[in-house]
Amino acid sequence: MSPNFNKNIICLVSPPFEALGAGKDYVKHIINRSPSIGLLTLAATLRRDSFTPQIVECDILDLDEAAAAKKIIDAKPDFVGFTLFTVGVFPALNIAKEIKKALPEVPIIVGGPHLSSMAKETLEQFDTFDYAIVGEGEVGLSALLEALQTKEPEEEKLAQVPALMYRKQGKVVMSKVANTPMELDTLPMPAWDLLYGFPQIYKPSVFDYPKGPVATFAASRGCPFTCRFCDNSTFGRRSRYHSPDYVLNVMEHLSETYGIAHIQFVDDLFMASKSRVKEICEKLIAKKSKITWSCGSRVDTINPEILELMKAAGCWEISFGLESGSDELLRKMSKSIRIEKSIRAITWAKEAGIRTKGLFMLGYPGENAKTIAETKAFVQKIPLTILNLSKFSPYPGSPIYEDLYQAKLRDEDWGKLNSMNFIWESDEITHEELDREYREILGTFYRRHRVGLYYVKLMIKNPKHVARLAMFIGGWAKATLLGKLKSG
Repeated sequence: MSPNFNKNIICLVSPPFEALGAGKDYVKHIINRSPSIGLLTLAATLRRDSFTPQIVECDILDLDEAAAAKKIIDAKPDFVGFTLFTVGVFPALNIAKEIKKALPEVPIIVGGPHLSSMAKETLEQFDTFDYAIVGEGEVGLSALLEALQTKEPEEEKLAQVPALMYRKQGKVVMSKVANTPMELDTLPMPAWDLLYGFPQIYKPSVFDYPKGPVATFAASRGCPFTCRFCDNSTFGRRSRYHSPDYVLNVMEHLSETYGIAHIQFVDDLFMASKSRVKEICEKLIAKKSKITWSCGSRVDTINPEILELMKAAGCWEISFGLESGSDELLRKMSKSIRIEKSIRAITWAKEAGIRTKGLFMLGYPGENAKTIAETKAFVQKIPLTILNLSKFSPYPGSPIYEDLYQAKLRDEDWGKLNSMNFIWESDEITHEELDREYREILGTFYRRHRVGLYYVKLMIKNPKHVARLAMFIGGWAKATLLGKLKSG
C-alpha cells in the first residue's frame, strides 16, 4: 500500500512506559499527566506548513503498546513520528514494528532528547526507525516530510534537511545542513486543540497546583549551566526566549479558551533573564491577571525584589534544583550553587509568600553515608513546602553518562531510566541502602507537623486533591490485597 500524500497525515506519538513498574497503574491518579509541549509545538508547526497532525499521548489515554499501535494503524497515516526519552525507546520500537507490519511503506521518524544525544547509535541498532531528527524538530520535520513526498526520496533532498540522520547505502549518515537555533516567537501557539479531553484529563502531580484546570508551557529554551547529570543536546546552552507579549498571549488564550486557572512553566530555566521575568510580571500586574503560575529557578538567579514582584503577578510556586545537602557532592556535579545560597533563596521565597519545591537527587557518584546525613540535615533545616526526591539516572548525552559508560549504549537499562530506579551502583553504598535512605528522607520530611498541616489546608481549599488521593489509596489497597491473595 502506498502512502496517500493527498492527506499528509502524520501521527505524533508519545509512547507508553511504566513509571514505577508493572501492576502499579494506580499511581497514575497522583503523578504528573501533562501533555508533551514538544509534540504540541511540532503539531502546530506542521499544521501551519499544510500537513495534518494527530497527537497520540499513550500514557494519558491509557494506551499500552498494542492499543497504541492499533489506534495509529486505524488512522492510516502517511507518516509516524515518535518523541523519545530514553525510557520510551523500546515501547516505541514495539509499536513501530506493528505499524510496519500493517503499513510497511509508512516512514517512521524519531526525535526527542534521546535522539539528540544517541541518534546514530539508535538508528544503527534499530532499523525499524527510518529517520531521526536531532535537536529542535520544528524546521527539520517539515523539511523531511516535504522531501518524503515521493516514494523514493532523492538523497540530495534528504541531505538538505536540517539535522537529519538517515541511511545511505546501508550506513547511517548526517545531513549536510546544521540545525540553527530558532527564534521562538516565530513558532505558532501550541496545538492544545488537538488533545483529546484537554484540559480535564491532563493533570500535573497531586498537590502541585492551587486549583485547576492546569496547562503547561515552555516560555524559553536552553540552559547556560553545565551540571554533569544534565543532557542539554536538544536545546543547547544558549537561553532563548519567547517575548513577554507572546507569553501573555498564550496565558490569555489558555484562560479564555480552556478556562485554565494555573500554568506551569516547564522551561529548563525560567529565571535565566531576570529583566525579562520582571517585564512579564509587570504586564501581568497591569492586566490584573487572575491566573496563578509556577516556574523553575536556580537559587542564584533570584533576589527579594524579583520574588516580591513575582508573587504580586501570581507566582504560586518555584521549583529549585537543590540536588543535595552536601557541598562536596554539588562540586562533583559541577553545580555552582552551595548550601548557603540555597538556604538564603528558600528563605527569601518563603518570606515573599511563594511556596517552594526542592528537587533533590539521591545516589549520584560520590554519594555516601556522610553526604546523605548532610542532605537529611539540610532538608530538615530549610522551610520547603514540597520535597521531590529522584533516584540518580545516568541519562545518555550527559557528561556523567560518558564518565560512567564511555558513551556506550546500555540498552538493558533504558526502560528504567525515569529517575525512579537506582541504576548505577558505587563501591560506597548499595542499592538496598539507597532505597532505605530514600524512604527515610521522604518519610521524615512529610511526617513533619508543619508540612502535614499545610497539605490538610490545601485539601480543604481544593477537594479535587482529595479525590485524586482517594483513587490512589483505593488502587493501592486493591493491588496490595490481590498481591496477598496470589501469594497465598
